[in-house]
Amino acid sequence: MSIQFLGMIGHRLASETIPASGPLFNKTYIADFARAHEEAGFDRVLVGYWSDQPDGFLVTAHAAASTSRLTFLLAHRPGFVSPTLAARKLATLDQLTDGRLAVHIISGGNDAEQRRDGDFLNKTERYKRTDDFLSVLKQSLTSEQPYDHQGEYYQTEQAFSAIKPLQTTLPVYFGGSSAEAIQVAARHADVFALWGEPLAGAAETVRAVRAAAAKYGRQIGFNISFRPIVAATEKEAWEKAEFIRETARKKLLESGHDFGLLKPQSVGAQRLLAAANEGDRLDKNLWTGIAKLVSGGYNSTSLVGTPDQVSDALLNYYDLGIESVLIRGFDPLNDAREYGKALIPLTREKVAARNPARRA
Repeated sequence: MSIQFLGMIGHRLASETIPASGPLFNKTYIADFARAHEEAGFDRVLVGYWSDQPDGFLVTAHAAASTSRLTFLLAHRPGFVSPTLAARKLATLDQLTDGRLAVHIISGGNDAEQRRDGDFLNKTERYKRTDDFLSVLKQSLTSEQPYDHQGEYYQTEQAFSAIKPLQTTLPVYFGGSSAEAIQVAARHADVFALWGEPLAGAAETVRAVRAAAAKYGRQIGFNISFRPIVAATEKEAWEKAEFIRETARKKLLESGHDFGLLKPQSVGAQRLLAAANEGDRLDKNLWTGIAKLVSGGYNSTSLVGTPDQVSDALLNYYDLGIESVLIRGFDPLNDAREYGKALIPLTREKVAARNPARRA
């Protein structure tokens, strides 16, 4: 199998090391950011979801209009739009983007943020709702006849969507490290998304998800997220990492911003923080400096080194069966371009060299 590269685009320039600048919804930046990923050779980009930020459906539509090959992964939280309407919105967007859409379902890992949008369910209830949501969503996306559904959270009578995705199947990505998350993924996900854990933890998750999916006669792909820090030499790369940490620390202190609300109920955040507490450098190239700074609140671990070293580190995860990777930098637009110069093509060459049929 080949390796797939995902990036992540935002609606304005901002990161842990770069203060937000420009309008909150910067149409020019969105278009430039998407084109930079397409030109760098990325396969897909994630469009995130936050309780106070611009609508991801419209960000995706604008980015897709500025590109031709790049595909999109739209984050969506169940609970605020009915699954029947969500299905029609997703199908319409897939038609608009010429079949370049996938959806990343996020149940929500923070009660306080969920309540900003009026959701007062607890974490266990949110995963149950997600299960019910995906059952209805998939029926609306695929059913050629009206259907009824009687679930714990959603009930429909003669539900039907006249519009269907352009693709035969709209890919569903799903993440979460808790037992509840794994069970939902086992029933519904096409791709299970992990944050960048050490190899041993990632292998453990892959085994658990595969075993859970097998009970339903299903196979699932895997994606893992990192923040690569790449330089011409290993020494320069680690110096760059330390500069990023110190810059982010100062920015955090000056602004009081936490780079994303902490998620004490998120098992994924707990696992990242536990890894960070083991040390700054794990598995040779895995760096937890920013993960420790933000208490594991989101995908914040890095692979540090030369392009050759980082590509080798990615291949270690590939060997676990994780055949797609999401990479984004601390200088988001420029790093996306830099990844396209060496890291992405080099990693693809190494994967192809392992597969004689693909090489031929």
